[in-house]
Amino acid sequence: MHTSTYFPLLRAACAGILLLATSACGSAPAQDAPPAPGNAGLLAQIQAEVGAASCDSTQQCQTIAIGTKACGGPERYLAWSSKSNDGKKLKALAQAQAEASRKQQQADGMMSTCSIVTDPGATCEAGRCVLQKSGLGGSSAM
Repeated sequence: MHTSTYFPLLRAACAGILLLATSACGSAPAQDAPPAPGNAGLLAQIQAEVGAASCDSTQQCQTIAIGTKACGGPERYLAWSSKSNDGKKLKALAQAQAEASRKQQQADGMMSTCSIVTDPGATCEAGRCVLQKSGLGGSSAM
């Protein structure tokens, strides 16, 4: 065959590869990204366990990893308070939710950005534990 015959095929193959590569990319999930359908109940239980996350000092504020990305690592973090919660049930729920998320992603053949979501740490603001702004760091309960 003549090289002019291969050029359109090569161009189509490159376009297909580019389309596949860009479809696997996307923006990182937002702090309040919707959960996978099978995880909604577990996420609701986690949020109920976190409750108001009331605090008297930053020392009571912790973070917990929520969900999992297809490439590994958490989807995001939630702030919680040790003031009225020892975290045992919360950690078990978060672990179960991450495992359910992992199984759902495998079943769906999902891909993620493979970006690393770092633990932002938590602080006490106006009597409530909240995530610190990006770049400030902090300690994790997990």
